[in-house]
Amino acid sequence: MRESGFVDAEGGRIYYEAEGDGPPVLLIHGGLGTLRMWDEQAPRFAERHRVIRYDTRGFGRTETDDVEFANRDDAIAVLDHLGVATAAVVGQSRGAMIALDLALDRSDRFDALVSVAGGIGGYEPELADGTSQPPWEELERLWEQKEWPALAELETQVWVDGWGQPRDRVGPEVRQRVRDWILAAYEAGNAEGRPVPMAPPAVERLDELRVPTLVLVGAADEPGAVAAGRKLGAAPNAQLVEFENVAHMIQLEQPDRFAEVVLEFLAGARPRGG
Repeated sequence: MRESGFVDAEGGRIYYEAEGDGPPVLLIHGGLGTLRMWDEQAPRFAERHRVIRYDTRGFGRTETDDVEFANRDDAIAVLDHLGVATAAVVGQSRGAMIALDLALDRSDRFDALVSVAGGIGGYEPELADGTSQPPWEELERLWEQKEWPALAELETQVWVDGWGQPRDRVGPEVRQRVRDWILAAYEAGNAEGRPVPMAPPAVERLDELRVPTLVLVGAADEPGAVAAGRKLGAAPNAQLVEFENVAHMIQLEQPDRFAEVVLEFLAGARPRGG
């Protein structure tokens, strides 16, 4: 089973793709790319699952007007369109934050949650003095000046190399692929709409997490992301797996181990309808 198309949502059209058969898995991409971010994982997951993925607003082929919306509502709209009552949800980075909000807000639609290098809405980690952090102000300046090539390169250093890590820490193909995704997204200039954050934020509701949760952290990721992952990994019903010498793009750096860990976890998370 393979299909693709658009889902009408409030003020927009959400592009999706689906393949495979079995317990549904919804993949939500991060802020460095589109649903193509899952190209290596989707066929492997589809051997056991119905794999659904979509472009969030501001990315890929999804379209939006300048309207307020909730990312978690878009995810539900995709599931509803495909007739999926409950699903396991796998989110990467920004996509993991969307998935976490969704798990807290609509746990009735969840079989399991997998957070990959994800943050927590409203969470500001307390880092030790002297901790080397990415140059957030320079990233903001490059964005405001629309210096897209320089911004794409600096974001690649932060998220692919791992901040403070050598540029050859990962293979050149992975590095170039993600840099191209970042640059393409900025140059496309897609309308983003106005996402409305969940209130109260996820950090204030972690004790409400009821679904089986797997948290994947790259130990070489930037310090704030590592801290967020470890905090989420300590939440109720959560388990934490750390990938040594891996930064933010876990599923690209170690695709085989990533797939094995996630598929094993999903196999143990019994679908509500099963």
